[in-house]
Amino acid sequence: MKEIFFVVLLLFFLSGCASGVKYTVEEIKDYPEPIQTSIKKGEVVMGMTPNQVRYAWGQPDKTSATYEGGKHREIWIYTSFFSKSSYLFFEDAKLVFVAKL
Repeated sequence: MKEIFFVVLLLFFLSGCASGVKYTVEEIKDYPEPIQTSIKKGEVVMGMTPNQVRYAWGQPDKTSATYEGGKHREIWIYTSFFSKSSYLFFEDAKLVFVAKL
């Protein structure tokens, strides 16, 4: 029985279900209302900044950054044990594309 508890606990943490609140009201109060609403719902929308995405989804599991063609680009990867990974693409500190692979 003890082994089952630890397996369930491990799966819980690997699945990303232990998200919790990633921000305080004070931290997001100056954002436009639609952005605040998205953060509160745990959703990301195009045009969000990296901080806004971090408030909505938490810290990414992996990141990669480059500077090419005069633009700063980042890829954030959120992995999940039970579903496809999410790849978020930022260009000059704005979310421009999200892919599930």
